[in-house]
Formats: sequence, C-alpha cells, structure tokens
Amino acid sequence: MHDLLAMRDLSSAQVTHLLELAQTIKQRPSAWQQTLQGKSIALLFEKPSLRTRASFAAGIHRLGGHSIYLDAAQLMGVREPASDVGANLALWHDAIVARVYAQATLAELAAASDKPIVNALSDECHPCQALADLLTLKEHAGELADLTLTYIGDGNNVCQALMAGAAATGMNLQIVTPADYQPNPALVALAQQQAQTTGSQISLHTQITELQQTDAIYTDTWFSMGQQRDSNEVMHDFASYQVNSALMKQLGARFFMHCLPAYRGREVTAEVIDGPQSLVLHQAENRLFAQNAILVELFAGA
Repeated sequence: MHDLLAMRDLSSAQVTHLLELAQTIKQRPSAWQQTLQGKSIALLFEKPSLRTRASFAAGIHRLGGHSIYLDAAQLMGVREPASDVGANLALWHDAIVARVYAQATLAELAAASDKPIVNALSDECHPCQALADLLTLKEHAGELADLTLTYIGDGNNVCQALMAGAAATGMNLQIVTPADYQPNPALVALAQQQAQTTGSQISLHTQITELQQTDAIYTDTWFSMGQQRDSNEVMHDFASYQVNSALMKQLGARFFMHCLPAYRGREVTAEVIDGPQSLVLHQAENRLFAQNAILVELFAGA
C-alpha cells in the first residue's frame, strides 16, 4: 500500500490486516515507539478539525515521528495548485495526511508526490473514520461478519466509507436517508459488487419502517461541512430521522455510534448519545490506533 485515498481502494484482506494491526498497536503501544523515528509527516488541512488533527498529531508522536500542521485553506487553489503543493511537501516530508474538500485534490497530490498520501477526510470518503468504527464494533459487538449496522441520516462521506468497509468485512449495512440525500449511486454499486464476494448485504431505504433489526445504529450531523443547503429545508427533510431511545428499542440496537461533532436534540437525543449504549468516545479513541495502523503499514519495510 503506497497511498490511502479512499476506503474502496482497500481489499478485504487489507482491511482485515489493518484492523488486526490496530488492535496490536493498541495492546502493545511501546513496541511501535520507534516506527516513525526520523520521519516528518505533513498535516495538510483544507477543513477545520478536532479529532482528526489531534489524533494524527498524537499518534505520530507516539510512533516516534514529527508532524507539522499546514492550513491548506489559505494555500491550495489560492496561492498554488495542489500539484505544486504536493511536489514541494514531498521534498521535505515523508508522508502527507490531507483533509480536503474534493476527492480529486487527493488524486492530484498523489500524482505529484512520490511520498504516501493519506485521506484524512474528503467530501467523498472518510477512511480513517470507517476503520476506527470497524475496530470499535469488533471490540464491542463481535465478529463483523455476524453484525448488522444501520446508518440513519445523510448519505455523506462517512456513510460512503462505511459502505466500503461493510462490503470488505462481510458486515451487513442498511442505510436509510431522505430520498434526496442518498449516497453516490456509483459508490453504492461498487460496494454492492464487492459485497457479493464477502456475503455482506448493503441495502438502501428511505423510510425507517423498512428497516430490520440491527446490532448498532450510526448517525451523523445533518449539515456536512462545506455544503450549501438551506437550514430550514434540511431540518424539515430530516425531522423523522432522529435517533432516540424509542428507535433504539424498536430496532433492537445494542449500540449507538456517531463520528462527532454531534448536535444533541437534532440527529440524536442526549439520552442516547450520552447513555450506556453509546460508543462515541470509543470511536474517537480508536481513531488514533486505526490511523497509526495506516502509518505503520505505509512505512513497513521502508
């Protein structure tokens, strides 16, 4: 693996390996303290971040490396094209972790750089989050191939990363969104194609009444960063898609998941996200270990 640009680029074997590696790093962190010794990682962010920025910086430090944060919002496409930014950063750094708007920006960085590029979020996909989510489910709910995850809300980058993750691991995924907020049809088709080889079932719905029983319910904010939507229209469209205690009970969900930031009283009630079924802090914790697994794998043998 030279880059990680999208979750769909990973094979089933690669996803399994990364999850096992993340578990090993979590169990024996001291064994990896020199993995990035002498390495410098550029954190190139077009979008603001709490969990991604802090967990990458802390994780790189734990692996013995050094990170530098660059505000790409004032750089790429403003002062310089992404290709020039990527080519220059590759001269001074050993990898680029990029949080961007367009997926095409990641491809442009990768084409210009001979150093690894990691997608720390794009409008299309959030592979680091999906790997952390799969790790969390594996730890708390059991073997992924035996599970059903239900995603409720906007068919955004997290939803699309989870589709690829479910397809790779054999986990069933049912997605329910308002009709105008479904995930990218081309990415749905790719995930369903891979799912045929792993036994995963990925289904799309527009009504919560269409859903089957589930092990966990996952939701995200209704307002994705950078998207220009009328707030009143969004609130109207999603009014019946809130995750609350009644819905958790109705679907038999043992766990609740959210990638954060969350808006209590909107997409989820405080009772659910702050309750005993919530895995949100475990997801946040596992961001570091999933991302460190990616970095260890990228530099394996280097």
